[in-house]
This record gives sequence, structure tokens and C-alpha cells, in this order.
Amino acid sequence: MNIRTTRTLGKLITLSLITSTMIHATNGDNLIAVGTKARGMGGVGIAMSHGAESALSNGALITSVESNEIGFGGTVFMPDIKTEIKSSFFADGELTSDADMNMIPEVSLAHKIDENWYIGVGMWGTGGMGTDYQDNEPQNASTGTFGNFRMVTNLQLMQFGIPIAYKTGGLSLAITPVLQYGNLDINYVIPANGFGAGPATDQHIGAGLAQDFGFGYNLGLAYDLSANGVDGLTLGAMYKSAIEMDYDYQLTNAVAPFQAFGPALPITDTLEQPEEFGVGIAYSMGQHTLAFDYTKIKWSDAKGYKDFGWDDSDVYAVGYQYTENEWTLRLGYNHADSAVVEVPEARLNFFNLLGFPATAEDHYTVGASYEFSRQFSLDLAYVYQDNNNETYDVSALFGPDATVSTDHAEDSVSFQLAYKF
Repeated sequence: MNIRTTRTLGKLITLSLITSTMIHATNGDNLIAVGTKARGMGGVGIAMSHGAESALSNGALITSVESNEIGFGGTVFMPDIKTEIKSSFFADGELTSDADMNMIPEVSLAHKIDENWYIGVGMWGTGGMGTDYQDNEPQNASTGTFGNFRMVTNLQLMQFGIPIAYKTGGLSLAITPVLQYGNLDINYVIPANGFGAGPATDQHIGAGLAQDFGFGYNLGLAYDLSANGVDGLTLGAMYKSAIEMDYDYQLTNAVAPFQAFGPALPITDTLEQPEEFGVGIAYSMGQHTLAFDYTKIKWSDAKGYKDFGWDDSDVYAVGYQYTENEWTLRLGYNHADSAVVEVPEARLNFFNLLGFPATAEDHYTVGASYEFSRQFSLDLAYVYQDNNNETYDVSALFGPDATVSTDHAEDSVSFQLAYKF
């Protein structure tokens, strides 16, 4: 890479950091994929290479790059989240979160050093979540209008990785050191005389924005069986380490007013991004390619998430690609059971569904690419996440038969400009 290319990449990475905003996620608080091509195929990317953008899905697959490749783009996320708390003391009805459009940047670069060694750079918004009910006014406990406690939550995650890959024959191996940046903000309002008692004025709960950096690593493996006489068949595997993040005073401050409603909740300010492992298979037959990935996300072992009762996610992704001259068309489907599940503890049900409704399950995707030349192409993808409704018991907080119910649907459009040189 020459100095000019390096400077250009630096500017793109800086822009990504500046423009990163709140992300609504799909598999828990993870995106189904962090690249436009993969998003158009249901998120598959463990055994099927997408060029430079494979840097954070399976770094071993950047070995498909012929010389140099750079991609720059992003995703426009349009979530639709509605939550209602039903109680004999409430009269709010279903309220809609105002966190309904966000921009997620992505930058990737891969470089072939020689016939065996490859190196890349990747920076993406990789996950996050949040809701915004702050404009739901007025609140008045005596008349039963709480406005979803005017809760606002905002978790943002961005990862920077440098995959280093080695290829010999059909085997490719990679290790990717990862630096993760995260910030978390939780605030809400308990109205005057809320819960039938308490202060005569509104209580504003919040500790301001907290930030942290964490370190982890990804491991990747891919094997092209063409060397064994099976043309077009590729197998892949990946592992992502847990990354521990500490958001000072956020979680402990948020749950503090609810600690009096039962045994003390074992909540700390640590929120660890969970470890993941997955396998994939891809098969190309001329113009047609089919791919399938399975990924396990260990939410139940991750600090913070396990304290809120999150369950592990089994993620299944299937994708199809068809290429005709300068056009490529893609289709895909992605499924993962909701990471947020109902638990016996009403306080956790309340915070999970009102503030962190990571309940998305089914995603349908379509994508396309057009090559303007052998060097320059445009990639597009659309992801539709079918509405998922979850209703949990919160009677221990708000009286007999009280429930919290959330509807969660999403649309997103991704784009990428890719240049080979």
C-alpha cells in the first residue's frame, strides 16, 4: 500500500468513528452481518468470501483478494419498536420508540502481500441497541400516565480489526486482533408519587454517557476442497473471543430504584460482549452459489447479559447468489431465537423489554452488485426483519396481571462501493 492509499484509509476510518450512531441489532445486540454482500445473503460469511469485507466475519477469507481491495459504505437502519405496560394503574397504551433511523458505517481493506500472506483492516459498527420514549408526556402517577417512564437507552459498539491470514494450498488460517469501542447511556423518569408513594417530584434516573475500550481476537479457518478434486466446495470455521466492557455507573444506577422490590439484583457495570463460534459451508456451481452458516452466541456466559437473564442464540443463515456478466443477485434468510427471554424476575423483564428489546428472530434479505468495471463496483442489500411480539409478566412491580409487551420490526438498506487495484 502506498502513502496516498494509507492516508485515504485513515480519513475513511476517522469519518466512521465520527458518524457512528445508535444501532438497533438483530441477533441479540449483534448485526446479522457487517458487510453489504453478506447482508444480502442472510448474513452468511464463514465459508463464502466477500472480499475485503470478510475481515470481521472470517479473516481467513480475505485470501480471495487478488491484489488490493477497499470497500466503503454503510447501513441505514429503520427499526419500529412499540411497547406497552398493561396494569390496573396504567393508562398509557402502546407507545412507539422515537429511535427509528440510524446510520452504521463500514470500511474494509485487504492486501495480498505474496502468494501465502495477506493482511487487512476493518472497522464497522458491529452491534448495539436502544429505545427512546422521552417525548411521551405528560406523566402523572395519580392519573395513571407513565409514558413508558420516558426511558431512553443507547448502546453503541464499534470494532477495529487487523486480520492477518496465511494460505497454503486449499487451507487458509487467520488471526484478527480486535479493538472494541463502546458507549452506553440509560436514563428514565419515575413520575411524582410513582408506585403509589415516593417523592412528590419526578425522579430523573441517569448517570450520563459511559465509554470504554476492550480487546479481543478472532480466529478463522477456511478450506477450499478444489485441491482435493471437489471444485467449488469451501468449508469454514470461526471463533470470536469475549470482550469485557465496563460502563461506569450505568447498569447499577439504572436498577437502583428497583432494588427495594425484592432481593438485591446482582447487577454490576460490566457488560461483556459474548464469545461466538461458528461453522459454514459454501458451494459454487458456475453462476450459482449456495452457502449456509451456523453460529452460537454465548449470551448466558457473558458478564452483564447473564445477569439480565439473556439466553444463548443459535443463529442459522442461508444464502444464494447468482452471477450474470456484470450483475450479481443475492437472496437470504437468517433466524435466531430471541436472546431476551421471560424470567421469573419481573424487574429484569421490565428493563429487557422496555430498554433493551433484543427480540428479533426472522430476517429476509435481498441484495445485488453491479460492476462498472473490473476495478469498481456497487453493492446493495435490503433486510426485512419480521415483527416479533413478546409479552412478559411484571405483576410483582405493577400489580396483579401486569405485563410488558413489545412489538419489534426492522427494515434496513445497505450500500457499499468497492474498488480493486
